[in-house]
Amino acid sequence: MNRNKAKIYWLFLILAGVLFLTCYAAFNQRLRPALTMSAIFRRETPDHLTGKFTTIIDEQGNILSMMARTAYVGDEIYTAEGRGYRVERVQGDRAEARFLGMDPQIVAYNEFYSRQDIPAMKNLAEQKQSSFAVYHTHSDESYVPSDGTEAIPFKGGIYQVGRALVDRLQGKGMQVNYDQTPHDPHDNNAYARSRRTAANLMKSNPAAIFDVHRDGVPDPGYYRANIDGKDVAKLRLVVGRENPRMDANMDFAKRMMAAANNMHPKIVKEIFIGKGNYNQDLMPTALLIEAGTHTNSKEEAARGVAMFSEAIPAVLGVAPAPAAPTAPGAGGRPAGADRGSLKALGWILGLTLIGGLAFLLISSGTWENAKKRLSGFGREFTSFLGPLRTVRRRVKRGISSPDRERAPKGCDPRGNEVLRDARDDVTED
Repeated sequence: MNRNKAKIYWLFLILAGVLFLTCYAAFNQRLRPALTMSAIFRRETPDHLTGKFTTIIDEQGNILSMMARTAYVGDEIYTAEGRGYRVERVQGDRAEARFLGMDPQIVAYNEFYSRQDIPAMKNLAEQKQSSFAVYHTHSDESYVPSDGTEAIPFKGGIYQVGRALVDRLQGKGMQVNYDQTPHDPHDNNAYARSRRTAANLMKSNPAAIFDVHRDGVPDPGYYRANIDGKDVAKLRLVVGRENPRMDANMDFAKRMMAAANNMHPKIVKEIFIGKGNYNQDLMPTALLIEAGTHTNSKEEAARGVAMFSEAIPAVLGVAPAPAAPTAPGAGGRPAGADRGSLKALGWILGLTLIGGLAFLLISSGTWENAKKRLSGFGREFTSFLGPLRTVRRRVKRGISSPDRERAPKGCDPRGNEVLRDARDDVTED
């Protein structure tokens, strides 16, 4: 009997340990990006380095996109109109993508924002107050026409582009936390270094957090446009698909593209879903922005992000805009905000249960013996809880008055009776 109860105690300790580790991982995940096998063995070229870029074409050979990053099978592109493509084949610096159809969420958001008169950013200090956060993972990125080079370690021209975004928001009464910590060198570990910066910014509970970059394709005309009579560099929004919050981040990116393009047509070229995390698992409204390329001027990029910033308060409900509709797969709250954590917890508990049953079957030898041992465990568990239940029942019933009279002064006869009954129950077992 004592041996069986010891087994039960050990089982409780093991389960408690598993639950503790699960909770610890859930609450301590901010400083650790979501772990994937591809991340462990990754050796590719870092994003946004000049001199190496990928051209993505459709099934007819038309150019869909160009970007200074490595493309992988499974990456996706969504145009401003809502056309979706998935990369099916990669050969060197050329990738071929298959048309997926029109994305219903982007189509719905485009229609919604085209029917709404999104208010300009004025008197926002009188509206609902919130804060935003801005930082730069690749702090060396620069613009050749303005900075004289494509990279300036620790103090790249990208800081002035980020400042344009911050100034436009702050000038209209918004609170913005702008962290200018450098994260050089420009290598595969840059996002690991910038994660601590992003986690620090999260302490102020921002409504959204933006990591501002520039691309590295050589053709300045690919991003350059004249919008509202101004020469600007258009933007690309990037979402990482190695991220449990990807659905929520993608929904936010779609809303931002639709709203910004309604205010300033085609200011956002596209959304790219790439192989990476980009620290977007930290919150559902984390977004990576690419403002032009290194051959655009810094001033063009600054004007582009300033135009984009005008849609941020409206999308996040800071400006008095009507609530966006519920598109397929989207709701009032960003889709998938908690799905990743619940899925991870389910996997851990499920694997623990499967492992326990497998161990029981192996140690028992046969399925019949395993069922007998499982049945015996149920009886032992009931016996283990029996004395505790008896104690609670007798506490509720109380004890007779003769016992109360025989109790010495200063003692609680009720407690003595409960302890005696519990002792008898244990003895009987």
